[in-house]
Amino acid sequence: LEFHAMGCRMLAIVDSDSRPSVLDKVPDWFEEWEQALSRFRSGSELSQFNQKAGQPTSVSQTFWDVFQTSLEADALTGGLVNPLILDALIYAGYDQSFDRLQAEGPRLFPEFEMDVPSLSDIMADEATHTICLPKAARLDFGGVAKGWAAHQALERLMVASPSLVSAGGDIAVSGLRTDGEAWPISVEDPFRAGGYLEMLYVERGGVATSGKDYRNWMRRGVAQHHIIDPRTSLPAETDVLTATVIAPTAMQAEAMAKAVMISGSRAGLAWLESDEALDGLLVLENGERLYSRNIGQYL
Repeated sequence: LEFHAMGCRMLAIVDSDSRPSVLDKVPDWFEEWEQALSRFRSGSELSQFNQKAGQPTSVSQTFWDVFQTSLEADALTGGLVNPLILDALIYAGYDQSFDRLQAEGPRLFPEFEMDVPSLSDIMADEATHTICLPKAARLDFGGVAKGWAAHQALERLMVASPSLVSAGGDIAVSGLRTDGEAWPISVEDPFRAGGYLEMLYVERGGVATSGKDYRNWMRRGVAQHHIIDPRTSLPAETDVLTATVIAPTAMQAEAMAKAVMISGSRAGLAWLESDEALDGLLVLENGERLYSRNIGQYL
């Protein structure tokens, strides 16, 4: 089943001889999650929540779960994936959905100094699912929400049969297919539309690609993209064009792909190779490809 949600192409596959009815429910799940988590919908729970910075606010189970996932991503990446980057994204020009941004171009905002707030300034009460942001801070779940949604959809589908879910390229895989084979997942070529660089064969876990090759635009004559470096509050200055990461879950793969992008090729590759649970492929701006030491098991 293919459909559009969260500003991306979605794909859900159940490896079964007959089509299970649960597959047709997937778009409804994503619509429910998007209504809670989208910053581009004025009536979403996230948009309403962001208007209450400085006030303790009760949130839904979905919101709470994704908030916790964002904290885990921040911890996993040493602070490189921070959900408090919304103002930095808006300042860079990403103030509307990418479809509209492509059609209309970014609106210009005055120059100002800005720091991404620290997550330690957030107060959260697990018993009541209440969150209080520091004043003037706002959340953006971004790719974290996509990885979480892919994982959630997979857990519901895999009850029927081996499954794969791709939420805009954040991919969750349940286990071997019914024929005992791994799932083939192509790594797209950022320099050639419709082409791919490698085919990965993944049994279970998550695969995610982060890049500045697609979501980019010009602001005052300067190229911008959506991968914000919280250390500078600006789009990351990196020699990595795209980073594909294989990890135990889609959430971890998504977070680490972004962290590797921000870190740059040398530090990013070293990071992948320091953790036996991770593997990856980096494509640099000059076209060079870097492979983690153990990625051969997936090729």
